[in-house]
Amino acid sequence: MATQVKNRIGAHVPTSGGLVKRALGYAKTIEAETIQIFASNPRGWAMPDANPAADADFRESAAAMDITTYVHAPFLINLGSPTEGTYENSLASTEYALRRSRELGALGAVIHTGSAVKEEFVDQAWKQIHNGMMPILENLKDEDPFLLLEPTAGQGQSLVKKLEELVKYFEALEFHPKVGICIDTCHVFAAGHDITTKKGIDLMLSGLLAHVPSDRIKLVHANDSMDICGALKDRHQSIGEGHIGQKPFQMLMEHPAMAGVPFVLETPGEELEHGGEVKILKKLRG
Repeated sequence: MATQVKNRIGAHVPTSGGLVKRALGYAKTIEAETIQIFASNPRGWAMPDANPAADADFRESAAAMDITTYVHAPFLINLGSPTEGTYENSLASTEYALRRSRELGALGAVIHTGSAVKEEFVDQAWKQIHNGMMPILENLKDEDPFLLLEPTAGQGQSLVKKLEELVKYFEALEFHPKVGICIDTCHVFAAGHDITTKKGIDLMLSGLLAHVPSDRIKLVHANDSMDICGALKDRHQSIGEGHIGQKPFQMLMEHPAMAGVPFVLETPGEELEHGGEVKILKKLRG
């Protein structure tokens, strides 16, 4: 019987104070096997110049520690926005996040799937996502990081409400080989997927996998939820302290489609709390 590849476990880590000293120092303290970072201000459009020496130091140090990295792009990105300035900034910021991911040796850049804002703009949203993103994707090489699509909590005119609706994004991007998926457990729970049972997890993933191959699932944001299933509220809670609980994370890791997919915490707290949650997830991993 084949041994399932283990899910690396880690957390989103701070970078203020330096990528090596702070981000990797934090990772060492919590015993992370994988990390996620911001490469720029998550709540702004600024795109700072790279520091090649610092990037090389980070890549080498992360490799020596056997830590894999992911970049989370700014929250402002909305490729479906009907506002021209937001759309143009979103394209530039997405391209920047992919470039910084490559320079930092990250495996992927995560963007939120966004919103059309109003129902009448939905068709336009899919067209502009295709027209703006395809040239960016076509410039990526095989060794470059993936663009990872993260559905939000299903509120408003979200372009992706339920996980299976990601197929619309894949169709808009022509199923480009450099496009992958980031599943946020709080978001899918908020959007109405009851992942507290094995049946619920199977239903959620089967809906997605009817349209998109399982090898497109590249990352999980491991978050409990402050709110009940279907609440459409994006409020993360520490593992086991919300409405999802601990057991579903074990069931999720045991699902064949999740073999080897990293789990990254985005929960409240600092080193002490995250270190405890990393231990919980490692125990559930078995």
